[in-house]
Amino acid sequence: MLPIYLASKSPRRLELLQFLPVVVELLLPQADEDAEALEALIDHESPGDYVKRVVLAKAAAALARMQARGLPPRPILVADTSVALGGKIFGKPIDAEDACRMLKQLSGRRHRVITAVACVRTNGRIILRSEVSTVWFARLQAAEIEAYVASGEPMDKAGAYGIQGAAGSFVRRIEGTQSGIMGLPLYLTARVLGLRQKHA
Repeated sequence: MLPIYLASKSPRRLELLQFLPVVVELLLPQADEDAEALEALIDHESPGDYVKRVVLAKAAAALARMQARGLPPRPILVADTSVALGGKIFGKPIDAEDACRMLKQLSGRRHRVITAVACVRTNGRIILRSEVSTVWFARLQAAEIEAYVASGEPMDKAGAYGIQGAAGSFVRRIEGTQSGIMGLPLYLTARVLGLRQKHA
């Protein structure tokens, strides 16, 4: 079992990691770290470039955090997921109205889910990979959007939905991996951690 640090507070990523031969210790920001600032949007940045930039920034912050705390060196796993409709990035909704707006725009359409995964090796080298999945949504009724948003499930999720929850019934089809849409593509993660060789 490979001991690693996970620099993510996502419970979904922690759950997915149980399927890999790793022992996970969380490496989360302190209250004085402005972690949200790392996810700030830059004008005219493509969704793919955005996700990679954010993951590299989170990786650098996590490495500095490990060193500042005097923790034993271990690989650090970092990931970020965004939903993209055309060139527009859908991050986590700021409130219920924002979640409803996102879901109305995704209704009946195809969108991309882009997840970047990085591993900071103990020698400081960063291995970065990304995966794009395509998701086709059914046409949603206003009442079901409102009921889903009222459940609270969308509020901490990119694109205002989680495929592993009630919103799974919104999805007509996917092209890619469900674990990637959930926020941590397992094949890609195994590769960046050195647990699996390419094409193996």
